Amino acid sequence: MAHHKSALKRIRSDEKKRDRNRYQHKTARNAVRNLRDSTDAKEASALLPVVSAMLDKLAKRNIIHKNKAANLKSSLTKHVGSL
Repeated sequence: MAHHKSALKRIRSDEKKRDRNRYQHKTARNAVRNLRDSTDAKEASALLPVVSAMLDKLAKRNIIHKNKAANLKSSLTKHVGSL
């Protein structure tokens, strides 16, 4: 158990950050899955910029690696182009 006030505060803030990161990561994964499952070209092309922005934000905040975000965006763009 932590004994210093600053260590206790660090534990509390880390837990909040962890919850926020998990929520944002799961939301982005669901959005990617929905985009992959979509068969309507119009709907998918409207969804692509939103999902790309989500992935960019996750990469910027080091929740996912920047190359993973780039690979996901590339594969989703190819998928939307093939519809």
